[in-house]
Amino acid sequence: MLKRFLSYYKPHKRTFTLDMLASLIVAMVGIVYPIITRAMLNDYIPQKEYTKIIVFGVVLLGLYGVRLALNYFIQYEGHLIGVKMQAQMRSDMFKHLQTLPYTFYDNHETGKIMSRMTNDLNDISELAHHGPENIIISSISILASFIYLMTISVPLTLIIFVCVPFLLIISFTVRKKMRDAFMESRKAVAEINASLESSVSGIRVTKAFTNTQTEVEKFEKGNTSFVGARKKAYHAMGVFHSTTTFVTEVFNVVVLIAGGLFLYAGKIALGDYTAFIVSINIFLAPVRTLIMFMEQYQNGVTGFKRFLEIMDAESEKDIENAQPLEKVDGEIRFEKVSFSYEGSQEVLHEVDLTIPKGSVFALVGQSGGGKTTICHLVPRFYQATAGRILIDGKDISEVTAQSLRSQIGIVQQDVYLFNASIYENILYGKPTATKEEVIESAKRANIHDFVCSLEHGYDTVIGERGVKLSGGQKQRLSIARVFLKNPPILILDEATSALDNTTEILIQKSLDELCKGRTTIVVAHRLSTVKNANEIAVVSNGKIIEQGTHETLLSQKGEYAKLYELQFKNA
Repeated sequence: MLKRFLSYYKPHKRTFTLDMLASLIVAMVGIVYPIITRAMLNDYIPQKEYTKIIVFGVVLLGLYGVRLALNYFIQYEGHLIGVKMQAQMRSDMFKHLQTLPYTFYDNHETGKIMSRMTNDLNDISELAHHGPENIIISSISILASFIYLMTISVPLTLIIFVCVPFLLIISFTVRKKMRDAFMESRKAVAEINASLESSVSGIRVTKAFTNTQTEVEKFEKGNTSFVGARKKAYHAMGVFHSTTTFVTEVFNVVVLIAGGLFLYAGKIALGDYTAFIVSINIFLAPVRTLIMFMEQYQNGVTGFKRFLEIMDAESEKDIENAQPLEKVDGEIRFEKVSFSYEGSQEVLHEVDLTIPKGSVFALVGQSGGGKTTICHLVPRFYQATAGRILIDGKDISEVTAQSLRSQIGIVQQDVYLFNASIYENILYGKPTATKEEVIESAKRANIHDFVCSLEHGYDTVIGERGVKLSGGQKQRLSIARVFLKNPPILILDEATSALDNTTEILIQKSLDELCKGRTTIVVAHRLSTVKNANEIAVVSNGKIIEQGTHETLLSQKGEYAKLYELQFKNA
């Protein structure tokens, strides 16, 4: 883990080196004060060497001026290194998140992922800056002060350092409890973020069902859990700081008593004793810094571990020597395909299907039968657990995922639109497209006239998830996006099921235009929308139980006929 953390310093080696050099000088300047103090008390003041008093005072003032500039450099450049490292980690995490399979997002809430990308990385940034700086400055200060104290009084210095092991034992004993407590605290913060993200995203549903109190109670449950987790963390931190502070304060008592006895016995001069008292504080200051650093260390290490949990999640991978899928005609074939989600029962069982190129193939049946799963397997959003899926005779597991998905367009019931302009949302289908191509796609999707009626036209920002548009308008935008992509294979997964009948008829015209010349898989509950398909398959409990044209299936008086009759009666 340390090696991976240190790798993020590599792009900033020069600035980091200067930062550490500045920290070294700052640490060394700190030891000058007691040296000059000792010289003045023992020599310059008793001997009335006023010139040296003024000269060394000016020198000390000048050194403090240098330290002023160096402290600014350390704070500014040091924090900047931390922020840049944080930005690189965030960039790496975001890129990695783009490569993770659907199964990862099935098992991880958005709010928790966001917590790791914000709160955790911020603590890592602080550790990246203050960690090396605190360790270097404190270590050098402790070492330098130790050497200097030895020059004043070896016995008194050794007495002081007898206390150090006790401080280390306490630190290491309590540290583990702090680490565990802070990890639990982070999980609680992630739970709050997840709850908040869910509640804000579903605020319209909450208001529609007047369930504000329910959401408040859910949030307060997480909030209470957070308070409990932080309570444990602060308890561990309180024990740590109070005990370590007590030990460091004992140092002063030991110095006062032992030094007083040495002074009384004539084994140390008054100037040396005074310098020793000043110097012991220079020793204690970095010790306290290291103690305080333990909290920051625990926060940073905990955050980095959670960062690595994401980074170590296995990405989607192509097989070795996978080939790009090019010049697709569009024939799709399922051969004994089975599938089950992680830790669940089998969703599909030995499905055999052949979808000729350029045809419209419909999947119908009760919810939960496996229709959408079939659609998800074609672009390899999930890997089939058995069997093969072939496009134009090529096993899709042997081609690159990017080239496979570039050949497939998907229109779903739940349209996702970005909080951007209409133009940018359509352009998402083909980022390299020209404005003319975007407008042509909008026209083919029958959305162009509506867009032109808006005050800002294609530059109109549609809000989060397209909240400023109607269901039909959002669906047409998603269709325009697929028109722009112009793929040879099309998947329509319940594309019109959320629309009213009038809007559905209008959208269906756009979809019919979209399907021309493409191999199309249609998932639909409303059988009226698929009766003109070249072939229809009835999916039930993960199996194809019937297959044929609309007329053939009706004549068989099987499951399809029952579904059709039921819908016709309810029409």
